[in-house]
Amino acid sequence: MRGLRAGLTAALALVVATATAVQAQPAAPAAPKVLRYAFPVAETGFDPAQISDIYSRSITPHIFEGLYQYDPLARPAKARPLTAAGMPEHSADYRTWTVKLKPGIYFSDDPAFGGKPRELVAADYVYSFKRFADPAVKSPAWSWMAQFGFVGLDGLREAALKGKQPFDYDRPIEGLKALDRYTVQFKLEKPSPRFVTSALTLSDLVGAVAREVVEKYGADINAHPVGTGPFVLRQWRRSSLIVLERNPQYRDVRYDAEPAADDAAGQALLARLKGRKLPMLDRVEVSIVEENQPRWLSFLQQRADLIELLPAEFVNQAMPGGKLAPYLAEQGLQAFRSRRSDISLTMFNMEDPIVGGYTPDKVALRRAISLAVDVDAEIRLVLGGQGVPAQSPVMPNTLAYDPAFKSENSDHDPARAKALLDLYGYVDRNGDGWRDMPDGSPLLLRKATQPDQRSRQQDDLWKRNMTAVGLRIEFQPAKWPENLKASRAGKLMMWGVGSMAAGPDSLGTFQRYHGAQIGGQNMSRFKLPALDALYEQLDVMPDGPERDALFVQARKLAVAYMPYKSHSHRIVTDMAQPWLIGYRRPLFWQDFWQYLDIDTEVQRQRAQP
Repeated sequence: MRGLRAGLTAALALVVATATAVQAQPAAPAAPKVLRYAFPVAETGFDPAQISDIYSRSITPHIFEGLYQYDPLARPAKARPLTAAGMPEHSADYRTWTVKLKPGIYFSDDPAFGGKPRELVAADYVYSFKRFADPAVKSPAWSWMAQFGFVGLDGLREAALKGKQPFDYDRPIEGLKALDRYTVQFKLEKPSPRFVTSALTLSDLVGAVAREVVEKYGADINAHPVGTGPFVLRQWRRSSLIVLERNPQYRDVRYDAEPAADDAAGQALLARLKGRKLPMLDRVEVSIVEENQPRWLSFLQQRADLIELLPAEFVNQAMPGGKLAPYLAEQGLQAFRSRRSDISLTMFNMEDPIVGGYTPDKVALRRAISLAVDVDAEIRLVLGGQGVPAQSPVMPNTLAYDPAFKSENSDHDPARAKALLDLYGYVDRNGDGWRDMPDGSPLLLRKATQPDQRSRQQDDLWKRNMTAVGLRIEFQPAKWPENLKASRAGKLMMWGVGSMAAGPDSLGTFQRYHGAQIGGQNMSRFKLPALDALYEQLDVMPDGPERDALFVQARKLAVAYMPYKSHSHRIVTDMAQPWLIGYRRPLFWQDFWQYLDIDTEVQRQRAQP
């Protein structure tokens, strides 16, 4: 008996010792929270002053921070402070805007700072805005920046251009001032009632850049983004992979939002995430996958956590009747459908000798091309039904969008197209079956395109549409960044582009029609004094019925002269894996990764073998 008790005592001692040893071992580290994601088009770089494409501009607002941001859940959109200490003070005439910064915000560590913490100060915003005016930067957004009329900024630029000397960043100007360490003041030559939402919320472009970083990396600054935002660039293989990681120096920012009281989904997100420290992700991995099928398969195989803009050819498979397919629902996948604040367009180069010009015969040719394009077929066959015809360039979710407005822009009428062409002398003069110019010279349309499946589908449809009215067309494929560069230089005759609203005001749409922005947002190189005058009026007027009436005039002129053929507004389907938490499509821009979370336990449980 004593032997049995001794044996039990020894066994118990062994169990206790083993348990103590197990408890003494450090806990296994938590699995990192990684968002895996894909762009369909390659980025161009990450210097805010040198980029214009949506893909690069989807990266930069996660690294750089502007003064203000949009509430992630508020509908309609609502601006709120980001690095600013509060909403700005402005003069009665909306020409002077004064912003106080929050102290204690720091840039992420970089060798440019010599091993010392670098605080964000008002002078950083002065420098960042000035960079757009520096001729050496060659900013594609200079025309956009110039429209605000910062007092003295244009003169600073002209001095560098005329004197052929480096841009003088140290020369003070009235329009951009650091009144003290934490106060920045903007003075404008004209009223700008919507200055906050039209300029100060754009972290992708006017996020604060440190001068030391720009001077250290020089021509390679596109590869060295250093900001105060929630993420830092950790790896970049051009046109292949972009890796962001949580910024270890990011300040204590907590999730908060103001969804509408009747927004059940928004209220649920707020209840789940309120008070969480941002960012919640440890890492974001962005791959470039240009073809739709590999991007979709990657998501189905759980190698991507989110697929935005589900490719049209898979929509009916994934969402039959607008509902998630049962086999996907069984996997716990999430689907989100919304009307995007965007528009797809075909740009006509107004300086091109064939499709450009303002005379009735040139307008007739563009109108005929527009009438020949079957937008409904494009939505059905290329977009998988995920779109609505656009009646004008004004985008949904912006103030001047009128869902009741109807124009010939959406009409598919080959008979009327032929009649217009006949009336203005675009007839077949040499008997080869193709229409010629009124003077008898060849009429050959050349449309830039991309070498991907969706573009090929669009090209096939364009070919059929143009052939049906006797117009000969050729397609010139190139990578999207190459086409963008050529378009801004005025070297393309026609090109299909997309545009997404950057804020709630509809004036951004008409940047593409503003003569002063040729070479920037105005890729058609359109210049019409009447529309330029309307743009200038719209820019300075406060919101109200009088401004709304001017938008109606601007919309009619845009449709009548047709420097762009408006195609459609996308209805988009986004899908997420069951472990992704917090996703809601932004109304205007791609600044949302810091609001996402990954449930790593659900991810582990549902991982495919």
